[in-house]
Amino acid sequence: MAELPVEKMLISEVLQKVSNAKTKKEKVLALQKYKTPALQSILIWNFDDTAVSLLPEGDVPFTPNNTPEGTKHTLLLHEWKKLYNFIKGGNNGLQQGRREIMFIQMLEGLHETEANVVCLAKDSLIGKRYKITKACVSEAYPEIEWGNRS
Repeated sequence: MAELPVEKMLISEVLQKVSNAKTKKEKVLALQKYKTPALQSILIWNFDDTAVSLLPEGDVPFTPNNTPEGTKHTLLLHEWKKLYNFIKGGNNGLQQGRREIMFIQMLEGLHETEANVVCLAKDSLIGKRYKITKACVSEAYPEIEWGNRS
């Protein structure tokens, strides 16, 4: 089976490929191969301590979009620009209730596995689900400046 082009892959698929890599070098190469602004943004939200989530910790009450891939869901590759609304310093004028509704609406539009990745990032738990570390991300993307996000 041919591999999908990067612009059509789910971020959850990319994270699983990186997680499955055996060595740090392989993980770094996989992160570089599948580099997108969406992937970098979700990893920054997860691993940068200064990217403070403005959403409550824990489970999010949303209805997962579990339609088959390629139908009736959006990709995080297209929705990542909305993430700033959920991080301190991104859109501070947004009322909390509206922020939470926007978050749930975004999750419900995403494929279920991508919504789960966003929820993990919100609580800085990507490293608990996938074998990916901040050190791997930093090595793969040296252009990321950690800190001073909030």
